[in-house]
Amino acid sequence: MSAELLTVPQAMAVLKVSRWTLYNLIRSGELGSVVVGVRCRRIPQAALNDYVTRLCEEAA
Repeated sequence: MSAELLTVPQAMAVLKVSRWTLYNLIRSGELGSVVVGVRCRRIPQAALNDYVTRLCEEAA
């Protein structure tokens, strides 16, 4: 398995959004994430790609 998991700051940098916005996307279910251990939240690169693809499709 070679799925890349991004930290919250890395995902924030990719989307160029604030921490608050990123967590709102996760809470609303628009952006998938996983919890590793007890408190480590990670965002799969595929989830980020899917989110951006949906945004592009909605804009078209």
